[in-house]
Amino acid sequence: MQTAPLHLSSSARGLAMPALLGLTALGVAVGLALATQVNGYYVFVLANVALLALVGIGLNVLLGLSGQVSFGHVGFYAIGAYAVAILTTKAGWSFWAAWPVAALLAGAMGALLALPALRVKGPYLAMVTIAFGLIVEHSAVEMRDLTGGQNGIMGIAAPALGIDALRGERAIAVLAVVAAAVALLAFVRLSRGAWGAALRAVRDSETAAESIGLNPLVVKTMAFAVSALLAGLAGGLYAPLSGFVTPHSFSFLQSILFVLVVMIGGAGSIAGPLVGAVIVGLLPELLSSLEEYRLLFFGALLLVVLWVAPQGLVGLLARLRRAAPGAASPDAAQGDALPALQPVEARALSAQGLSMVFGGVRAVSELSFSVRPGAVTSLIGPNGAGKSTVLNMLSGFYTPTAGGSLLGSEPLQGRGAWRIARAGVARSYQTSQLFGSLSVLDNVALALARGTLGPLLGDGRVCSPGARDEARALLAWCGYRGAVQVPAADLAHVDRRLVEIARALAMRPQVLLLDEPAAGLSTEDKDQLSALLRRIADQGVGVLLVEHDMALVMGLSDHVVVMESGRHLAEGTPAEVQAHPAVRKAYLGEGAGGAVAVHAAADRGLPTDAPEVLGVGRLTTGYGAEPVLHAVDLRVRQGEMVALLGANGAGKSTLMRTLAGLHRPVEGGIHLQGVELGPLRAEQIVARGLVLVPEGRQVFPELSVLDNIRLGAFLHPEGREARVEEMLQRFPRLRERLHQRAGLLSGGEQQMLAIARALMSRPRVLLLDEPSLGLAPKVIEELFASLARLRDESMTLVLVDQMAALALSLADRAYVLEGGRVVAQGTAAEIAANDALTRAYLGGGH
Repeated sequence: MQTAPLHLSSSARGLAMPALLGLTALGVAVGLALATQVNGYYVFVLANVALLALVGIGLNVLLGLSGQVSFGHVGFYAIGAYAVAILTTKAGWSFWAAWPVAALLAGAMGALLALPALRVKGPYLAMVTIAFGLIVEHSAVEMRDLTGGQNGIMGIAAPALGIDALRGERAIAVLAVVAAAVALLAFVRLSRGAWGAALRAVRDSETAAESIGLNPLVVKTMAFAVSALLAGLAGGLYAPLSGFVTPHSFSFLQSILFVLVVMIGGAGSIAGPLVGAVIVGLLPELLSSLEEYRLLFFGALLLVVLWVAPQGLVGLLARLRRAAPGAASPDAAQGDALPALQPVEARALSAQGLSMVFGGVRAVSELSFSVRPGAVTSLIGPNGAGKSTVLNMLSGFYTPTAGGSLLGSEPLQGRGAWRIARAGVARSYQTSQLFGSLSVLDNVALALARGTLGPLLGDGRVCSPGARDEARALLAWCGYRGAVQVPAADLAHVDRRLVEIARALAMRPQVLLLDEPAAGLSTEDKDQLSALLRRIADQGVGVLLVEHDMALVMGLSDHVVVMESGRHLAEGTPAEVQAHPAVRKAYLGEGAGGAVAVHAAADRGLPTDAPEVLGVGRLTTGYGAEPVLHAVDLRVRQGEMVALLGANGAGKSTLMRTLAGLHRPVEGGIHLQGVELGPLRAEQIVARGLVLVPEGRQVFPELSVLDNIRLGAFLHPEGREARVEEMLQRFPRLRERLHQRAGLLSGGEQQMLAIARALMSRPRVLLLDEPSLGLAPKVIEELFASLARLRDESMTLVLVDQMAALALSLADRAYVLEGGRVVAQGTAAEIAANDALTRAYLGGGH
């Protein structure tokens, strides 16, 4: 659930807090006046509304700030109530001693529950909290000697506040109003301080939170404990307010009402729980004659609120206010000077025999290399080489199966990601992992704290003027020139990249790990990024870059490490790597740099004037940022096999997905036998005869091999079983495994199954996206023999594959993509001899 950022600049906080204090004091004064003037029934209603607000404020910490859902808060409410009841009636304690103990007990139970509960997410977390509430309720029934069982505990006396006018229910109402006011002010301090920023950061991205030194388990446990403490505080007042407690007072329905308080008012907003408490507390009184329909009214109200205002009533008002003309524009990043990034002791990061096994798949095997201080080291390799897995091991998100890493002489293996981040290893991600609900400035300022947040209700270093000035200077140094108070979720793609790098540098790292930072950037933006990374290295930071743009890698790197199939293949300077025969073979396939055995269309009897089946004209498409494909033209003739070649990130898979209708083009047209495919949905395109075998096979793992094949005939069921037999003859291995679950097949068998399933759709054009990815050489040979038979049967094929030479050995014609543009096209023989192919894969002019 996204909420508007609550964190304000220091100047805004100075203006806002006095006004908030004034409004809170006014609210308390009105509550005290009502508590002393209205009759006993309305005093009871007032007290209940205040208790709902108190629980709602606590639940707002959990739901609104940390994003954790609890349907078991009635359990903490019950713990607070029973603790006060037992201590005052059986142990002889005064209410004033019992009340804080009850709250602390509930808070401790919240922390204990959080430890196992927060290891699950979403509906599983909700189920754990529901179970907790039910356990508390039934424990109260079974522990008769302590709780009175079904009969409960009676005769709980209310405290007096020193004057006759404030006794019994009136005293409880006053305490509830004051407690809610104090809790509200504490929530404001929490939400606008370092811990509030950390809570929202963990909610937005636990992975990124760990990479700036935050321990998500500690942060979320704190949220659970605070939320439970306030629920226990409210429960401790409920016991003397009602005068008795029974298990039936704390049913699951009460937990639902607590959640409604936050959802209706607005999760994450300051006033949300107050508004929600008034509605949930007063609505039953207004509808007292229709009590049996109370849940129906609440359900209808929640549906309306979620439909009209997903962020609650307060969130709706805030959105309308922000949309009003004349709103002040946020300030921009300023300054060019930046304190030196170089650490006191520059240390190298060394990978030593890193290995990683997932199930039976060895993703990385005995990899060793070093990242020197003050240098840019690039880690490159074909698709599936294991590059991102290496970054995840070095940054602590994966624990290596064998081997380890050192930062200088300090071992890093076995540490959590947040500990490695604090040690001096920062990183960015393939897909930007900014904290979307925090402002740009808060994203960077939070990282400056390196995981140290300070007191729970304090500002910490995050909010200090010095830290915020430093964050502005760091953003400007990285080239960000936009507004710093806007939510990071609203940033353009290139700005997200810059802010993410600035946030990583705020950790004052000794090593910076970057995972495809140039993805989706324009040529000008890539030049800016390259200059920035060089400036970072010049400050003494070791930079490890995983990137598919070979021109950027070869122009920027001091040292290049090449991986293939999880193993170290080669390393050296960019020039040495470009000329290395093993590297050229890994990127271009068998025969790279030499003669490639190609089959011209005429050699297999394909007419040179065969009609065009698939045509693509000026196709431009992307993912909301810089286009991935730029004015691509493509034509495929009947019975022809066309190869699409290029390095990782060139746009090949995006082109295939666009052809298949899985991604909408921005401009241009796609025609299949004269029919425009642009307006059609993916399943309509399949019905027309354009069928994709996707990257990664994408078989249905829980279904049998036979059911997978049969599903391919979903749109053309006639003659299905005869076609199934044809597929089993084409791929004999599948017959042996016909009734096995598809998820148990080997990678090669799954690829054969994916092709068989696609052929069942009776394609006019078959699109094959990286069929050899992750397969052993012998399996690749068998698979490509099957593709050769399809080609010889005059099936029209469009092939994307990382094994360029192997693809060219089958193709009639080929297109070379670089940066989303077609840089070369021609017959397979012409492309095999064209330097554009090598440049596209390895950069340079080899």
